[in-house]
Amino acid sequence: MHMGSQPSFVGGISNSRKVKNRLFGWFCFASIAVAVLILIYLLASIVIDGAPRLSAQFFGSFPSRLPARAGIKAALFGTIWVVGLSTLIAVPIGVAAAIYLEELKVRNNRFTDFIQVNIANLAGVPSIVYGLLGLALFVRWLAFDRSILSGALTMALLILPMIILISQEALKAVPNSYRDASLALGATKWQTIRRQVLPNAAPGIFTGIILAVSRAIGETAPLITIGAATAWFVPSKVSDSFTVLPIQIFDWSSRAQKGFHENAAAAILVLLIVLVALNGVAIVLRAKAQKKAA
Repeated sequence: MHMGSQPSFVGGISNSRKVKNRLFGWFCFASIAVAVLILIYLLASIVIDGAPRLSAQFFGSFPSRLPARAGIKAALFGTIWVVGLSTLIAVPIGVAAAIYLEELKVRNNRFTDFIQVNIANLAGVPSIVYGLLGLALFVRWLAFDRSILSGALTMALLILPMIILISQEALKAVPNSYRDASLALGATKWQTIRRQVLPNAAPGIFTGIILAVSRAIGETAPLITIGAATAWFVPSKVSDSFTVLPIQIFDWSSRAQKGFHENAAAAILVLLIVLVALNGVAIVLRAKAQKKAA
């Protein structure tokens, strides 16, 4: 009798699990739907408010006390300066560090373990901490003042851990058989890295770089901390003061006039377009690198 009642007991557990799985699936779907609806609402609000302001005058004008005359020329060029320079600084150092930690270290030791732990910890540090570090190190100690160079070095420190960690994961994903085959054919360690490992890891490395640059474009707190503010001129050298799009958006959003809120929405649209373009570039580079690796 005990054996005869077992199937119904098992069937009851199975039905209960099916119900729970179905409920959990609906809960996940509802969560995603709510998030997507909120995102669509926010994007629609930004497009409705900001799209009418997008014009040549908006891109070619400096900030103004009159909303209709204000533009993003200084902020746009400042963003290009800061993000471009920080990328030039962080990418070679980050990729080189990842290659050393994954490919060139002979064995684990306390020094490399110390570096690895600190890189992982730095990736989770709030961005405002990097701003305080940049203020103390670059602005005051090295006396770079509140310049593009200070901002670029601060942002390079911010994105460096992300580039290193994602590049390491990309290098780990390359099968060891590629390395073994190359070394067995007489290639040196560096030739193996340059001709076999890096080409196959390039898609992941490109993705990490684009994600890091995207984060740098949207950061505000570190640059405010080191003294970036609204500017009325286009910077021409790394020692000039500057502003960036997120700071300009913050400034316009904090004002009472509706016209400035529309300007902020238009600047947000520009920022979103730049981010989408960067991700599109990442997809193209990743596809090309995968074709070459294949």
